[in-house]
Amino acid sequence: MKVSILIISKNRKADLHFTLNRLNTLIDKSIHEVLVLLDGCEDDSNMLVKQLPWVNWTVLNKSIGASAAREILYKKSQGDILIGFDDDAHPLQNNFIEIVEDQFNKDESIGVIAFQEIKGIYKNDSEALASKPKKQLHYLCKEFVGCGFAIKKSTYFNTRGFPVWVDIYGEESCVSIEVIANGEKILYTNNISVNHRVDMAARKKAGNNYFRFEKQLKNTLFYYLVYYKYPAIKILKLIYHNFFKYAIKDFSFFKGFVFAISQAIFKFPNVLKYRKPIATKFIELKDKLPSPIFY
Repeated sequence: MKVSILIISKNRKADLHFTLNRLNTLIDKSIHEVLVLLDGCEDDSNMLVKQLPWVNWTVLNKSIGASAAREILYKKSQGDILIGFDDDAHPLQNNFIEIVEDQFNKDESIGVIAFQEIKGIYKNDSEALASKPKKQLHYLCKEFVGCGFAIKKSTYFNTRGFPVWVDIYGEESCVSIEVIANGEKILYTNNISVNHRVDMAARKKAGNNYFRFEKQLKNTLFYYLVYYKYPAIKILKLIYHNFFKYAIKDFSFFKGFVFAISQAIFKFPNVLKYRKPIATKFIELKDKLPSPIFY
């Protein structure tokens, strides 16, 4: 069964190079493929195109955002199974493809497998794996995250794919609700782990929390607009919650709050074109399911 590994990258040459070098030692390139899209990189990430000719490269001169980039790249995949990684994340099990194939073969109702995410900078993979619980965990969950997951190609193309109306943060929730609405399941398992090589303290210092807050607020507003039959109450509650929990207490959050709301209003007519409400029973089912576990 052919597998396509897909990665979107922007301005993270060193991280991407590390991930690709690791994948190069783990996969059989005569069977499987690795596709990478460089999303308007302004560093010298383009130099990797010549250095790593075994990778199927797509290079965009202008950034379009992670979700729209995924939408483009996933259409180019040839595999029966699509595995997504962030450019700064790599699998910790050498036989991760075999585990994915085995899990899909065991239960045909599973459309997506959410991998365990282990965040942090570790000396080696053994140290990263030592931080995970020894107990095996397998359960149906509500969504997956982009740093590490597998989805059947048939499952993905039965949805509308990654949404072009989301730039970054929140696109996985859109695919997840459409997968569930199509009667398929999302399995979380810690049999497959990915080391998401992020320095959380450095990201916080760089203001990443504010950036994420802004993007998630805007995209969650759009999520309700697109998928809920009656989204008004959910939207008002979301605005109220984020204003009093974040915006009123921190000026940087306040600026992000104002910008997110203004962007949502400005882009409202365009996003409205993608509105396709999901039956309430599927939204309720998703809400009852647990989230994946991250470390």
